[in-house]
Amino acid sequence: MADKMDYASAGVDIDLEGTAVASLISSLSKSVRPSGTHGAPVELPGGFGGLIEFGDYLLALATDGVGSKLQIASQLNQWSGVGIDCMAMNVNDLLCVGAEPIAFVDYVAVPKPDPEVHAALGASLAEACRLARVTLAGGETASLPGIVTELDLSGTALGYLKKGEAITGEHLQSGDVLIGLPSSGIHSNGYSLVRKIMEHAGMDYTDVSPFDCSSSTREILRFNDSSDDVTIGEILLNPTRIYCDPVVDLIKYAQLDDSNFSVEDIRGICHITGGGLSNLLRLHDNLGWEINNPLPPHPEFTWLAEAGGVETWEMYRTFNMGCGMIIAVNQQHSDSICAWLQAKMDGVQIIGQVVDNGRKVVHSTLGIEFTHY
Repeated sequence: MADKMDYASAGVDIDLEGTAVASLISSLSKSVRPSGTHGAPVELPGGFGGLIEFGDYLLALATDGVGSKLQIASQLNQWSGVGIDCMAMNVNDLLCVGAEPIAFVDYVAVPKPDPEVHAALGASLAEACRLARVTLAGGETASLPGIVTELDLSGTALGYLKKGEAITGEHLQSGDVLIGLPSSGIHSNGYSLVRKIMEHAGMDYTDVSPFDCSSSTREILRFNDSSDDVTIGEILLNPTRIYCDPVVDLIKYAQLDDSNFSVEDIRGICHITGGGLSNLLRLHDNLGWEINNPLPPHPEFTWLAEAGGVETWEMYRTFNMGCGMIIAVNQQHSDSICAWLQAKMDGVQIIGQVVDNGRKVVHSTLGIEFTHY
């Protein structure tokens, strides 16, 4: 049995990070724009995206980066998926407030420009815009020798929604049903631990995958359309799933007069990123969550846990474990909403319910729980 590993020992302490972010937020000054004017802040629980007033609409903003997944891309010189990762980490957060993403800007920092790498990033960002159905409205490339040692990629997404139609989780009720949307793999969180496990296991990213990675709910983005066996590097670099299709379409369908459910029946949307299932705790201050019919984890999660001796609680605290987004809906319309989603995406299923258990996430099939984000 390998020595047990966790995210903190790999260099990322989620709890410390949360404390630091809270300290940053508490030190920020309030907006100078008064309520009722363009740009005035809108109070938003959960923190998946920021909202500001814009007349009869609200604008939504989110910013994020790809993280240390880029170190694997750099080592393999494979950039085809990282633009999609960057886009997904931002637009998926906008979906969690009910916003439709419409535009994106990127920021690339490098120690030295490389035209071939930049061309590959451009192609990846173009594909990301297609998948997210947004406009690339600009960006910035900075050469920062002495400050950055490897390429870093981040971005900011802009979305909009009508005033009064934000989905914040405030209307959640005990008995609401949780619908899980499958991930495409590890997405863009937990890679410091992934890289540590790979080193511990003595694996190269060019090695053939030690497990069967086939799945009906995803495709692996191959390097150069290779017909060879799938490598572990291809699996680890598989880009983050962008959920604009079907979530934006779900919200638009719910707004139609002839729909059999309404936007009010969509009670909360949660992007499962760093922190795993504990992200659900961001949606409500009092209610809790029970997962009793989970989506199956992708095989790379099982392999990482075994190769690194990572405990189950730590895996579900660090990774999405096969479920990249969770939508909480009115129990009365849960079957209709789930069926609508299943027609758009393979692998969607009801995974649990909202419960009045003192604000905690309980994964009842595994006997693990989370009490803080």
